[in-house]
Amino acid sequence: RPWPRSDIVVPSRCQSSKSNFSPPDHRASATDRPAAIQCTRIAGVTLPPSPPLADRLDDALPQTQCRRCGYDGCRPYAEAIAGGVAINRCPPGGDDLIAILASLTGQPASALDRTRGEPGPLAVARVDETLCIGCTLCLEACPVDAIVGAAKRMHTVLPAWCTGCELCLPPCPVDCIAMVPAGRAWSPEDARTARSRYIHRNQRRARANATTATRAS
Repeated sequence: RPWPRSDIVVPSRCQSSKSNFSPPDHRASATDRPAAIQCTRIAGVTLPPSPPLADRLDDALPQTQCRRCGYDGCRPYAEAIAGGVAINRCPPGGDDLIAILASLTGQPASALDRTRGEPGPLAVARVDETLCIGCTLCLEACPVDAIVGAAKRMHTVLPAWCTGCELCLPPCPVDCIAMVPAGRAWSPEDARTARSRYIHRNQRRARANATTATRAS
């Protein structure tokens, strides 16, 4: 199974004494989650707070950004789950991820909603370079900028960054993209890289949209 992450630990209150405590593992980098960590002193003991539920859910999700859950990425789905949405909509995570999300939310561990897709081994996109016409539609569709190319130039997929989301398949007008076995499992490092690239892509697009709006006004 390519997911869920084997290093995910369901957070609990710090086990502490007046002399020591074990802080929670805030896995996101400072660039991904800049909010300051504040501590509360209770009866002379400093206790770090638990991260918000949406942050813990986002840490557990695979970060493939495939949208099969019905949301525009893993973070939006995490926020929706924190608001009460079902935890069984992530095919890449499968039943093991559902168990983790159930522990975090208190929701029952229901079976995977297979109308969202089937779990399976990691596959990555591959462009048939003899058919590619350089339309750039797949570049726009990729949520993590794993496809490189230029207008009317051949495109190629960087397999180390491809999440297997399959979002590049529908817009291709010449069906030159296929999903092929990755030959490896999706790892926690893959998830961290994918989340970072997803965030940076969205930030870049937001800046570009703001610039376009300013020029139009």
